[in-house]
Amino acid sequence: MVATTLNMTAARFGDEPAPFLSARRVAETLGVNLSELADLVGVARNTLAARVGGRKVDAALSPVVRIVAMAGEMAGNEQRAAIWFKHQPIPGWAGKTAYDLVREGKADKVLAYLEAVRSGVYA
Repeated sequence: MVATTLNMTAARFGDEPAPFLSARRVAETLGVNLSELADLVGVARNTLAARVGGRKVDAALSPVVRIVAMAGEMAGNEQRAAIWFKHQPIPGWAGKTAYDLVREGKADKVLAYLEAVRSGVYA
């Protein structure tokens, strides 16, 4: 049930004719431009804008989409999730936000934190 909900939520980040995630939609949801999104996920801005880099872009954007989808499910909507992602420090990470941790390549830590919170473990 939860996986189905996350898949449906994550599907909103795609462009309909293409089977890949849309960097533009992810950027709009987070309230950042494509250059900032490229810096966040560690790919070149041109790679995000190009249609040929679909799999590489999907691999880079997938953790961010999973985090925003899971946080959106918990917070009630994606706008709240985006605000949390960019501004709310995560306990135990020296004041770093999910945005900061993803930029450092620690998206797995953010996902683990969200899973723990969803399971009832609060830090």
